[in-house]
Amino acid sequence: MGANLFVNYGEAVAMILFGIGFGNLLLQPNLIKKIIGLNIMDTAIYLFLAEKGYIRGRVAPIVANGVQSVEAYINPIPSGLVLTGIVVSVSVSALMLALTIRLYRRYHTLDLDQISKQLRKEGL
Repeated sequence: MGANLFVNYGEAVAMILFGIGFGNLLLQPNLIKKIIGLNIMDTAIYLFLAEKGYIRGRVAPIVANGVQSVEAYINPIPSGLVLTGIVVSVSVSALMLALTIRLYRRYHTLDLDQISKQLRKEGL
């Protein structure tokens, strides 16, 4: 088992990062820290996809020197998924931060528990 861990260290790091982000998302009452936890989880998923898509000894799927054999290139789909995911996560992060600013302006706190208490007082 120990030998597999050293071979798959990228996947192990991705799992550890995902756990850190998930724990941060669940345990932190501060909205900014929750957003950071979600971003750490996103990064862990991108690392995992990049690790799974890479094959040692192969190159990017750009035909060069007349080599057209499929065995010479890596699969481009995981790389495309990672790039698409990064674009989506930047947009989601921007939206979450904008909503967090609106919540702060209205409730003067970033603590989710305090916001929930104020919402119950308002009857919403």
